[in-house]
Amino acid sequence: MYAVIETGGKQYRVEVGSEIEVEHLDAEPGQTLELDRVLLVADGDATAVGRPIVDGAHVSASVVRQDRGEKAIVFKYRPKARRRVKHGHRQELTVLRVADIVHGSRSALQLAEAARTERERLALAAAEEAAQRAAADRAIAEKLAAPATGPEGETKAASPRRGTAKPAAAGEKPAARARSHAPRTQAPAPEGEPKPRSRGTRKDA
Repeated sequence: MYAVIETGGKQYRVEVGSEIEVEHLDAEPGQTLELDRVLLVADGDATAVGRPIVDGAHVSASVVRQDRGEKAIVFKYRPKARRRVKHGHRQELTVLRVADIVHGSRSALQLAEAARTERERLALAAAEEAAQRAAADRAIAEKLAAPATGPEGETKAASPRRGTAKPAAAGEKPAARARSHAPRTQAPAPEGEPKPRSRGTRKDA
């Protein structure tokens, strides 16, 4: 929710909590002012435009401090007359902090408080849900990491994988290993067929 106000012949767009510099107002720091020259009030999709001001709308603001603007240099020069005039000016300003925007029965401060409360509630609910999920994940991880125990409380040995050979007794060599290390012999060639020549031998000329 925001509003457009007029003060000192200028227009300002304000929201709750915003600080603006306006033309000098005769007020002490800490004093609360009500600005009733409200030209527009926007509340979500609803917009009220004043002709020239919005009925039943006003803006509450507190005076933060009295200040002065940047120095503006004014220089006047007339050629061939030896006339040089230089002036400096710093505008007196008043810094206001917007406290509330009221339009009819709706208050921007109350809407902001309700939105902040809802955000805090959602954040708290999200934190609780994350804590519960982390606790459940921790419990599952501890259950998977714990060793499996038998009916008598003894830890069960892991079953051997398929394809792994059982360890042989002392002094006994497994048959499979003996077969794998046995030298391979070439079958004899049948009678009447020439024997194959080895690649390493050379025929005498």
